[in-house]
Amino acid sequence: MTDLRAFDGRTTFVTGASGIVGSWLVRSLLAQGAHVVALIRDEDPRSELVRSGDDRRITRVHGALEDVVLLERILAQYEVDVIFHLGAQTQVRHAQRQPWATLEANVRGTYNLLEAVRRCARPIQSTVVASSDKAYGESAVLPYTEEHPLAGRNIYDASKSMADLMASAYANSYGLPIAIARCANIYGGGDLNWDRIVPGTIRSLILGEPPVIRSDGTLQRDYLHVDDAVEAYLALGAALVAGREGGEAFNFGNDRPIAVLQIVEEIGRAMGRADLAPIIQSDAPNEIPAQWLDSSKARRRLGWMPRLTLPQGLDRTAAWYRAVLG
Repeated sequence: MTDLRAFDGRTTFVTGASGIVGSWLVRSLLAQGAHVVALIRDEDPRSELVRSGDDRRITRVHGALEDVVLLERILAQYEVDVIFHLGAQTQVRHAQRQPWATLEANVRGTYNLLEAVRRCARPIQSTVVASSDKAYGESAVLPYTEEHPLAGRNIYDASKSMADLMASAYANSYGLPIAIARCANIYGGGDLNWDRIVPGTIRSLILGEPPVIRSDGTLQRDYLHVDDAVEAYLALGAALVAGREGGEAFNFGNDRPIAVLQIVEEIGRAMGRADLAPIIQSDAPNEIPAQWLDSSKARRRLGWMPRLTLPQGLDRTAAWYRAVLG
């Protein structure tokens, strides 16, 4: 369980604060007494950070991860104690179309932040870097454990592999309290990226339209509700504050793969629209056929485990979208 005192009174810097995980992480940090400084690239009034009003309770800095001078200023000026690095370009298809922008944000943005941490005159107590199961690339042996090689082969996956490796290198080369969180596919309220299977399917069902599956529906993935993902980041950050787990990587997932077609059916149940059959396009050439994680290290070392089953998480997610989208 997370030590709720770990962030009380500490200045916590969150990149990617307006994203799905960042929005809910900020809320939890505020509830625990943290002073939150957020790096925000673009203002999005639809973000849960803004919709909830939490953006008015934090220090907002507008800028990009590609600006290392800005990052150094933030760490020094606000006397940052703890960092959660969630900022990234997160779309696989966008990465394929715009590789340079993806690498700038995910790779350069990460080493800029790590270098700012290294140079900071005031030691940072904890830096959690958000990676992904995508960093492992495709493997014939599943589930992924933390000992699997990082072998992303397409642009997005490779960007996650590189950022992950740099975080480990900075931790081990300079003795910095940095740890890496490799999460399964995160879903939940606040995700307005309609390209993803969960929010895209929900929006289609609300509009009375058949959902669209880009693949053939057989791809297997592990899904983690955003509430459980937030608890994972907090647990890892608290361990670093306590002087543990520096240089380590942890998997966080439900450890239960499900086919895309099955999760669309589960979403239909949660939304009460099982009558709308999906359109299957069979057009996902860069997708890995199967990915899921072994999270036993996180359970053993951090005392973390997901609290929500997939049906429970989808019910909670459906309720958020009904309330927000009507």
